[in-house]
Formats: sequence, C-alpha cells, structure tokens
Amino acid sequence: MKKTSFVFATALALAALPVGAQGDDFSKIEIKPTKVAGAVWLLEGAGGNIGVSAGSDGILIVDDQFLPLADKIKAALKGISADGKLAFVVNTHWHGDHTGGNSVFGKEATIIAQSNVRKRLGTKQERPGRTTEAAPKEALPVVTFEDGLTIWFNGEEIEVVHVPHGHTDGDSIVFFKRSNVVHMGDQFFNGTFPFIDVSSGGDVAGYVKNVADTIARIPADAKVIPGHGALGTVADLKKFHTMLTSTADIVRGEIAKGMSLEEAKKAGLPDTWKPWATNFVTVDLWVETLYSAFKK
Repeated sequence: MKKTSFVFATALALAALPVGAQGDDFSKIEIKPTKVAGAVWLLEGAGGNIGVSAGSDGILIVDDQFLPLADKIKAALKGISADGKLAFVVNTHWHGDHTGGNSVFGKEATIIAQSNVRKRLGTKQERPGRTTEAAPKEALPVVTFEDGLTIWFNGEEIEVVHVPHGHTDGDSIVFFKRSNVVHMGDQFFNGTFPFIDVSSGGDVAGYVKNVADTIARIPADAKVIPGHGALGTVADLKKFHTMLTSTADIVRGEIAKGMSLEEAKKAGLPDTWKPWATNFVTVDLWVETLYSAFKK
C-alpha cells in the first residue's frame, strides 16, 4: 500500500467519525508548509490541503483539516507569520477532513462558507454506513453566502465562488487573484480518482462541468491547490479533466451496450487510468460512481 494512499484513505474514513473519536490517530502526522506564490502558502498534513494567505492584514486559511491537528497547524502558521493573527477561515465544503479544526479556529477567526456547509455542519448527517453528529456552535460558519463573495485581504482580491452540485452541494473554489493561485477544494484530486459524495448533493456531471469551467477561467500559469494530492498546475488540472471525461465516456458506452454494473466493473478501465486508483476510490468504486450517475 502506498503511504500517500494510506494517509488519504485513513483521513477520509476518519472524516465520518465524531470529532472526539479521532483521538491519537494523528500523533505522527507532520504539517508541511510550502510557499506557493505571492502571499499564498500550502499546508499539507492529513485530510484536505490547507491554503494560507499571510501578510500585513494577518492570516486567512482555506480549510483546517482534523481537530487533533489544530495545534500543529497553529505552529505551522506561526512559522509562516510569527506575528500574524488568524482573521478568516474559509471552508470549501462540510466534510470533516476540511472542517475538523473549525471548533478551535472558530474561537479566534471568522468562519466563511457557502450556506449549505453551515446547514450540513449544524445538523446530524446520515450517509451510507456512517453518521456525523452536528458540530458545536463555535465550529459553524458565521458568514454564509449563496453564490460567492470577495475578501480584500493582504493586498489582493480573494474571490470565493460556489460551484453547484459537484463534490457536494456546498463546494467553493477560492481564487487568489494577485498571487495567481486557485484552491479547488475537493473539486480537484491531483492524480487520483475523486470521491463524489452523492448523499451530500454531489453530482458527477456537475463535478466534470465545474472542473471544465475553472480551467476556462484561470490563467495558464496559475498554481492550483487540490483538495488532495500535490500542489498542481493548470496542466495537472487538465489531465484530471481528461481522466474524468475519458472514463465517463467509457462507462456511458458500456451502458449504451446494455452492460450491467457487474459487467462494467469486470471490464474495468484501460491501463492508462488504473494508476489513478487509491485504496479509498478503487477502479471498481469509480466505475460504480460513473455507472450509477449515467444509468439514470
């Protein structure tokens, strides 16, 4: 098992657990900071990648991983900006591997998210095989929006845009205009098949469209922070989109031939796409995700 696949699979599985149940599972995780461009940094640990804007106005973070990592994240932020005060937390969606730290960071910063994120965090969520209890008050976004908003911070325009029914029903993509950096949240899994949470309003066709729309609007030299995986480029995002459309076409064709789900799974995918599988989203699961979406 690849180490990256293990950490990713473990993180996604733990995202469904109540906050207190995550305990000591992250004791060996280190938070790795990387300067991206302009005022923007990337923090990698376990769970969703964290984007950081650090400058004279203070610190803004995009997502905050798991609660047990909050102190390590704080230390990493101090290393980036010793005197910087955390002012804003932007959640790209509601999943626990992106919002687990809200209950800590929400006590000192303003949490911002699309309105469906607050709705889902604030109520018990039932998904196949898992239950997520409602988050405490301090973990809830206090500024919400429907379509998007702009934060003027650290000398640049930071645009937060809601993309409908993709990974979930509350996804946002964050554009750091001057730094020329885009944080995609889980609308981009760099080099792997994505997880699309249909039970939380996710949609395959919407997901593919959201990626295509983002490619169309960002500069060719932009740096792209994925929800999971290494820091990427527009070329990486285009490869991801090619994988999405190519595998979708394959499964659509199998449905048109009258193949059952089990037959489609048995046929699998061409060797080109097999390396995109992880222990969490296997070839079988990705084929099933596509088949279930297009069979409708």
